[in-house]
Amino acid sequence: MKEFALIAELTRSLPKNDTVVVGSGDDCAVLDLGLPDQFVLFKTDAVVEGMHFLTECEPEKIGRKALARCLSDIAAMGGAASSALVTIALPKKFDVEFVKRIYTGLNEIAAAHGLAIVGGETTTNPERVLISISLLGLVDKKKCILRSGAKVNDAIFVSGELGGSLAGRHLEFEPRLAEARWLAQNFQIHSMIDLSDGLASDLRHILHASKVGADILASAIPISRAAKLQARAESSSKPPLLSALTDGEDFELLFTVNTKDAVPLLDGWKKEFPKTKLSCIGKIIAGHSLKLHDKGGVRELSAKGYEHFA
Repeated sequence: MKEFALIAELTRSLPKNDTVVVGSGDDCAVLDLGLPDQFVLFKTDAVVEGMHFLTECEPEKIGRKALARCLSDIAAMGGAASSALVTIALPKKFDVEFVKRIYTGLNEIAAAHGLAIVGGETTTNPERVLISISLLGLVDKKKCILRSGAKVNDAIFVSGELGGSLAGRHLEFEPRLAEARWLAQNFQIHSMIDLSDGLASDLRHILHASKVGADILASAIPISRAAKLQARAESSSKPPLLSALTDGEDFELLFTVNTKDAVPLLDGWKKEFPKTKLSCIGKIIAGHSLKLHDKGGVRELSAKGYEHFA
């Protein structure tokens, strides 16, 4: 059974109570805990040695990535992070200095975003290091952005550049918290997600949740220099466009907005975030198809991003 089939099976009959605004199926759970103007965002995520990082990586970057992944999900809802718990599972024979440096990375990115780390858990795990983060955030009730709000004729935007993340960016990316809050405060963003599994897969999450389709332009997809260099390597036959669609771990924002807001949004973004690219890559259409327009014409996009258990 593949990852998303398993998730669907496990979440089919999860218990809920009257605090749940949004449960499983979005970047964060959304809870109404009685705060006058804000929802609580609740997120958990894990990184595993050999899957998300190697022990040869700088431990500060491992810790940073563990927390940054969760912060990216808070960003995708238009929220701000508040506090986190950290669970770390270690082999019985571990390097204390290595673990302390993991926490240095965790602490540095937490401090940069005004986030408190309020405790957690330590346990043993044979052979591999595992770090799991549970994160709380807050979002204005009127500005909370879900995956399920995309509308026909919306413009589709993506921040930054995509593909080739394993060249190093997957450990060093900056969660787009400031950009997402600016979007939520200044425009009516209909849907949003962060790109963790790849554009091809994460766009499908929006389409599925919103019950719509999409047309995207190959020429408009922002491809990173790392993806282009990767394609030039003698050992690689993966085209740069395919890397941008499927590599994953870009942690950029993918969102939709009414076409009438597209030009003002682009203009405002250039003034507010001049160092970060923003690209309009297509539009939302009726139906359930995901079509790619390229030099060869129009075709249904078959490529998919990363999926556990595949």
